[in-house]
Amino acid sequence: MAVRFLNAGDCALTLEFGDAISPELVRAVIAADQAIAAARERDELPGVIEAVPTFRSLTVLYDPLHISRAALEPALARLLAEQGGASAQTGRRWRLPVCYGGEYGPDLAEVAAAKGLTPEEAIRLHQDTEFLVYMLGFLPGFPYMGDLPEALILPRRAEPRLRLPTGSVAIAGTLTAIYPWESPGGWHLIGRCPVPLFDAHWREPALLRAGDRVRFEPVSPERFQELSDALAAGRTAPAAFLEQS
Repeated sequence: MAVRFLNAGDCALTLEFGDAISPELVRAVIAADQAIAAARERDELPGVIEAVPTFRSLTVLYDPLHISRAALEPALARLLAEQGGASAQTGRRWRLPVCYGGEYGPDLAEVAAAKGLTPEEAIRLHQDTEFLVYMLGFLPGFPYMGDLPEALILPRRAEPRLRLPTGSVAIAGTLTAIYPWESPGGWHLIGRCPVPLFDAHWREPALLRAGDRVRFEPVSPERFQELSDALAAGRTAPAAFLEQS
């Protein structure tokens, strides 16, 4: 796969793998991210601070006092060549609880009607899909996950909301997401997840990573509240919803 190297200021370099949103491209991005992380652990990339994956590219942040742009590009090119198109390591699998519809998912009925479905059919389509975490962005810990079944694909809302509750599960285009913070948003809200997705005090502040797989499990409002209380009190850890390491 051909990779383009693009300048991103005086302390960042972007590796562009393609121009689409697809599982194949994100696997290439994640494989490169993992290769760079391994090389840093071996002290083979001095001056590299971190790499940030997106849908189709990887931005490498570096300290220009320790490595130059001219030296970094060939070093990364060699690393990718040695990798030889190796696949990314398998991501983790999660089963996250969601309370669908009602006050938790105020757009569910509208989404279902727009697609000629019942709310129950829309829920089933969403819960039966295993989603790939393409990238994190917009907010700390915000996962862009695909791909939605064709029967649930809708454009964003015409009028974004100014405030969405923490944990809102939403869909737009071919993607679904969970809002880790209260924030504005223009996606369709179909449910809410009680599991926190970001905490700066965790060893890894974001719960999900690019390459992880997520399935959603419907829960009742009562169960949602039980889980919310248990997670807030520390009786249940977010890792309890991890299915596979």
